Amino acid sequence: MVRSLLLRTPGRCSRHTDSGIAETVGYQGGNQTIEISEAQLKALEVAFLSIDAEDQAELTEILEGTHQPLVLCILETDSKPETTAEVYLKLSLLSQRLAKPHSLDLTGMFGLLPNVAWTSEGAIALNELAKRQLSARAQGRILEVYSVDKFPKMANYAVPDGIRIGDAARIRLGAYVGEGTTVMHEGFINFNAGTLGVSMIEGRISAGVVVGNGSDLGGGCSTMGTLSGGNNVVISVGENCLIGANAGLGLPLGDRCTVEAGLYVTGSSKVSLLDDKNQVVAVVKAAELAGKPDLLFRRNSQTGQIEVKTNQSAIELNAELHKHN
Repeated sequence: MVRSLLLRTPGRCSRHTDSGIAETVGYQGGNQTIEISEAQLKALEVAFLSIDAEDQAELTEILEGTHQPLVLCILETDSKPETTAEVYLKLSLLSQRLAKPHSLDLTGMFGLLPNVAWTSEGAIALNELAKRQLSARAQGRILEVYSVDKFPKMANYAVPDGIRIGDAARIRLGAYVGEGTTVMHEGFINFNAGTLGVSMIEGRISAGVVVGNGSDLGGGCSTMGTLSGGNNVVISVGENCLIGANAGLGLPLGDRCTVEAGLYVTGSSKVSLLDDKNQVVAVVKAAELAGKPDLLFRRNSQTGQIEVKTNQSAIELNAELHKHN
């Protein structure tokens, strides 16, 4: 499995890339993935120090002496990724909060990501797994396989400040987890998705879904991702929203909205709009309400019809619960 060093990323490029760094690794400009040798690491560390890039120099020093394959991934522009290392680097930028969901070009990423066995002894290529498992058993050990997937769990590669995670296996690399967010054991966050601030996540944030500050996703609830059923609408949840337990969302939700527990609302759902006297004034598709604030979605227990009225009880999350110092 390759390890990526970050030299340059879109929007953070120094006007002058040090010629010593470029010469050391053979960088010719543009987006490049360059295999580097152990012998180059010391020279690279010195080159980083010469331009006061202490963090990169420290990372390089840590890697000196490794027997793992190494690449240096340089992104000068945010264009369609061409290598596996570029995809991993972009996913890492998301999980380190250096880029927000939907801000990076990930076109064609699945064709570049191999399925990998993520194990107690690191990432292992699938064609090597059986031999590694047999070797471990021969030594009286068990090689634990945590998943076989294109994505590792985020916490093995990035743990941003100020978060709580009940089960780290349920957050993939490429998730954006905002400061103050709590993800309970049944919560899930996919890549290129996540929370922008303080949130309680006990449900599923699917690929591409972004949840605003102060919102609460109840136990077992779900959001329809951009990969679900050919859906190309970007689903989002506004600020200070509540999606009740076992509810579901298939349209962009505005600020201070509530979806009743157990109710799944999609853009094509027919909903009855109620006035302040609970009288039906119109029947529309839910998509027409996309992004509108202060709405309560509920199901009429007698007719089964989905009803929408002004939300009179915007939620407030427990400040103590989300204090992660």
